[in-house]
Amino acid sequence: MEHRRLGRTGLRVSSLGLGTMTWSRDTDDHEAADQLRDFVEAGGTLVDTSAAYADGGAEQLLGTLLGDVAEREDVVLCTKAGVRRTPGGGVVDASRGALLDSLDGSLRRLRTDHVDLWLATPDPRTPLEETVSALRHAVQSGKARYVGLSNHAGWQVARAATLLEPDPGLAAVEAEYSLLQRGVEREVLPACAALGAGLLAWSPLGRGVLTGKYRRTIPSDSRAASAHLAGFVQPYLTSDAAGVVDAVVTAATGLDRTPLEVALAWVTSRPGVACAVVGARTASQLRGALGVDDLRLPPEIVVALDEITAPQAGYPER
Repeated sequence: MEHRRLGRTGLRVSSLGLGTMTWSRDTDDHEAADQLRDFVEAGGTLVDTSAAYADGGAEQLLGTLLGDVAEREDVVLCTKAGVRRTPGGGVVDASRGALLDSLDGSLRRLRTDHVDLWLATPDPRTPLEETVSALRHAVQSGKARYVGLSNHAGWQVARAATLLEPDPGLAAVEAEYSLLQRGVEREVLPACAALGAGLLAWSPLGRGVLTGKYRRTIPSDSRAASAHLAGFVQPYLTSDAAGVVDAVVTAATGLDRTPLEVALAWVTSRPGVACAVVGARTASQLRGALGVDDLRLPPEIVVALDEITAPQAGYPER
């Protein structure tokens, strides 16, 4: 598997990352072990998790596998801060103290003294300067080697990168990016390119829709049929999305590849993308993604897919 620099840092990550959002909830320990083993054997390094996944269960499961299924030093461990809710419930607290408490909890569950990359999640009630102070402290304390943001707007990326200069710097931004969601091209990707941060693309398969599995029906074992994930998939079960899926299927048929491979190859070839994070429920699903590294889409297919899915630009964008 290809390894790339994460932005302008010296950290190198695999072009595909292993996502763990379903671990310990929809993916049991045996499937998770098989996924991690297959991923590392294929040359993958970046494993993406979060304190929020299964209320810490995903991190805890991953922690039991590190040192057993895969050596800690062979993995680029990336996690995101969780949230602490106030006693009244429903209000996200991502203050400096909550962020650092979240990191400490992640380290305990992951059974390690540091993560390679730690990402802060947005909280409109907390000043960005406070978020940045937590990121800086994480690096200075040795609990994180590199830091970044997850799901922030372009102006927040620019501001955080400025505040983190010259050291430790903003290493990465994690954001949704696929043929069904190209919003990051308006401001986030240009900000990353200008400021030296690498993009980690989550849900590069359009929340599973770009695999083509939902073209005719909703499989009973799919996310769209799941009580807790149906709302996650629903926004892309539209007629407009169906047209994009049809185009991907047509391209895949012409190349004798799968729609999954075409969708992934498109994302990993985009400028500024360091890694596309793939979250699979089963090891079998993951294996379907691991063979994409040798696929280079012909220019005419790239142009066609770009034209069909290009995001609308408006004032003041150009």
